[in-house]
Amino acid sequence: TGYDVKQLLIGSEGTLGIITKLAILAPRLATSTNVALLGLESFEDVLRVLGRVRSSLVDILSAVEFLDQASMKLSLTYLDGVQKPLPQEWPFYMLVETSGSDAQHDREKLDSFLFAAMEQGSVADGVLAQDEKQKQNLWRLREGVAESLSKHGYTYKYDVSVPCKEMYTLVESMRERLGVDGAFDGSNKDLTNVVGYGHLGDGNLHLNVTTKNFDQDIFSKIEPYIFERVSSMKGSISAEHGVGRAKAGYLHMSKSENTMQLMKAMKQLLDPNGVMNPYKMFPTA
Repeated sequence: TGYDVKQLLIGSEGTLGIITKLAILAPRLATSTNVALLGLESFEDVLRVLGRVRSSLVDILSAVEFLDQASMKLSLTYLDGVQKPLPQEWPFYMLVETSGSDAQHDREKLDSFLFAAMEQGSVADGVLAQDEKQKQNLWRLREGVAESLSKHGYTYKYDVSVPCKEMYTLVESMRERLGVDGAFDGSNKDLTNVVGYGHLGDGNLHLNVTTKNFDQDIFSKIEPYIFERVSSMKGSISAEHGVGRAKAGYLHMSKSENTMQLMKAMKQLLDPNGVMNPYKMFPTA
């Protein structure tokens, strides 16, 4: 009843108040989990498989991720102990995880999905983890991309949210703008790389650019271009890592003028002296 004040604090990045007590309702761990890694020829195939995932595995789906070929090569180059998941390289990869309580039921549903996707021609190759070690290896390849990028060179990191059908268009347009292709050459750190990976089910794209060292010319070509492109796609300039100081000047590209004024009014009401995490969200707050 009444206003749900806690929702106002979620995502406010400490600019409206300090949470001093928190209660978490934790669900039980799933007793049955499966992890599959798929190789695909195009991002169009990725989108087709995503649609099939959502319709076929909706009751047990717990994660659906994607990474491009350059991201996979980075992980295989820089992460210790990881194993190459498929014998052949593919332009795109998807990681699909299911979680449930009936191992036989879940496995049958996943097998049926994989058979249909491969028969349709959308999936070129794939592997289904047979034990916990293989599951961890597949997840490490996806989750270790950020770590691999930092080992390769200076990284310009962008966490944005756009419609799924537009996700890789943004990566391709950035490559075109910077004059680079999608290939990754681990032996040459002087080359600029643009990679894309992320949480496909949420439309959350991690677009990262690497150079040997910080390059002001490259940075100037990336910003504000990337935020302008995201805005034109009706997306969000920040998906899961917040606005902070770095994106405060671009927040208006994701929010309407009325919404910005309402947010500033809330800030003034709850923090009139501007002491709560100052200079975040709004450059002059």
